[in-house]
Amino acid sequence: MEKRLFVIAALVILIMPAICSATPPRPGPYVSGFAGISVPRDTDVTTSASTGIFNDRVEFDPGVYVGGTGGFDFGFLRLEGELSYRYSEINAITDQTRGFQFHNVDGNLGVFAMMANAYFDLHNASPITPYVGGGIGFAALHLSDTFGVNPQGGGEFLYPEDDDTVFAYQVGAGLEIALNPIISLDVGYRYFGTDTARFESGFTGTTELKFESHNALVGVRVKF
Repeated sequence: MEKRLFVIAALVILIMPAICSATPPRPGPYVSGFAGISVPRDTDVTTSASTGIFNDRVEFDPGVYVGGTGGFDFGFLRLEGELSYRYSEINAITDQTRGFQFHNVDGNLGVFAMMANAYFDLHNASPITPYVGGGIGFAALHLSDTFGVNPQGGGEFLYPEDDDTVFAYQVGAGLEIALNPIISLDVGYRYFGTDTARFESGFTGTTELKFESHNALVGVRVKF
């Protein structure tokens, strides 16, 4: 899945020089909504407890990615605010300290992001406008209570339910496909990442992780 998303992003970037030539842009405010798929990268999780420090490798299932934006198109530059949400179930956890993998893992991670973005539109004579850019902001991560079964068949409480808000960033590219002067489709890719989030519990101690994901989206943009 990650390789497919990389290929899509690469194709978008490679075709930009071939189709771009200057044409008068249409400035104005706009709003958009989008939905897609989030493919989180495997991440290292460190848990500090009274019994020691444990290092895990966590794998996620692909999950949902939804959101919306509001901004202003200046012609070749768009500035916007974005609200988005990503949700993925935890698929597998490997205890790298003790050398085994947990089974029947039950847990999930939700990420609500608030971003300020800037995108450069490469207008041309066609109704298809490539764009590239990125943004920075904050992400509120919610980690659920997470459980797993060890190789001996015993259930273990691995991570506590908690929230943390950290710095976030994203870069991306895509295509705006104009349906008429007001409405257009948005097909894009985003690489999203956060700083280290810290989840605390008096029972298990402290759990730390970073969240990174590949994201593909399809949306509708309406210009006023």
